[in-house]
Amino acid sequence: MYDEEQQPEHGPLAGFTVGVTAARRADELGALLQRRGAGVLHAPALRIVPLADDAELLAATKEIIDQVPDVVVATTAIGFRGWVEAADGWGLGERLLGRLGGARLLARGPKVKGAIRAAGLTEEWSPSSESLAEVLDRLLGEGVDGTRIAVQLHGEPLPGFVESLRAAGAQVLPVPVYRWMPPADLGPLDRLLDAAVSRGLDALTFTSAPAAASLLSRAEDRGLLDELLSALAHEVLPACVGPVTALPLQARGVRTVQPERFRLGPLVQLLCRELPSRARSLPVAGRQVEIRGHAVLVDGDLRPVPPAGMSLLRVLSRRPGWVVARADLLRALPGAGRDEHAVETAMARLRTALGAPKLIQTVVKRGYRLALDPATDAKYADD
Repeated sequence: MYDEEQQPEHGPLAGFTVGVTAARRADELGALLQRRGAGVLHAPALRIVPLADDAELLAATKEIIDQVPDVVVATTAIGFRGWVEAADGWGLGERLLGRLGGARLLARGPKVKGAIRAAGLTEEWSPSSESLAEVLDRLLGEGVDGTRIAVQLHGEPLPGFVESLRAAGAQVLPVPVYRWMPPADLGPLDRLLDAAVSRGLDALTFTSAPAAASLLSRAEDRGLLDELLSALAHEVLPACVGPVTALPLQARGVRTVQPERFRLGPLVQLLCRELPSRARSLPVAGRQVEIRGHAVLVDGDLRPVPPAGMSLLRVLSRRPGWVVARADLLRALPGAGRDEHAVETAMARLRTALGAPKLIQTVVKRGYRLALDPATDAKYADD
């Protein structure tokens, strides 16, 4: 969990909890979310393992130095910089840069372009979409038969990209600069997974495809995959930084939201629009009540609510104004057993948390109801 910062009392994400799966730039993403009022639960879904001492990377580097490829495709800034740094460590840095300068350099996006230029090189072309698919279309459109192409991998194999080039007649040399691996400590990831499955999160963010694949794989290992997919299909919003990141989720039938610009800032802005729009807002007992993930806005006043209270409130809000029996409310309380007294205790705490006891009415011998304003009763009567 990130340290709390001084922030506006009611940011657009106040009352919502967002899960962060990123390994890199997680602090930056967490700070952006917290400044807008969100609670943040962070667990890296993977770790980056540099391959500075890896025989595969050294062999690929020597092969490029021995025979300059026609085209070099750079896919990530961190990967390109790591490759150059590793070559420097082996005493091959200047020779590698000299060979890369003699090839056509294609950069997947502006960050990679910046890394290339920082190394004293100049890219020939970079797609505006930051998509490898556009890079592939350009290469295939030009024709690659008989062409030697070096592809800097970005943490996992790129079989579709590499196979398409090979099928078109290219000789492809993969350059494995670093790899994604499961986190060394699975405890935080398991806690994040448990929070998603139990609907303790309102959104789950992904900034790389390997992170999404890693979370799905861990859920499958623990027998929780179906429950996770159900949560992501309904209560927990899956937000991806871009379409490539979303692919592992889409392969499992999960619909995701993505910003138009594939950056952390637009991703957070997207959540600032999406999560409040999903909150239930009702006129109750002369007040405006907005039910958020772990808090309620009562006439604009943010009121944190315990998990048991939120469970009761959600049941009551499904049919606002209708009486809900104690037995039905009891089933909504996790681990409450059969004692309906647990409902009375949780209800008392809920009313205290809301700071407006009249929002929820007790209907003698029947149960409880939200005191929906009379003018709106008809609107919800047939819901």
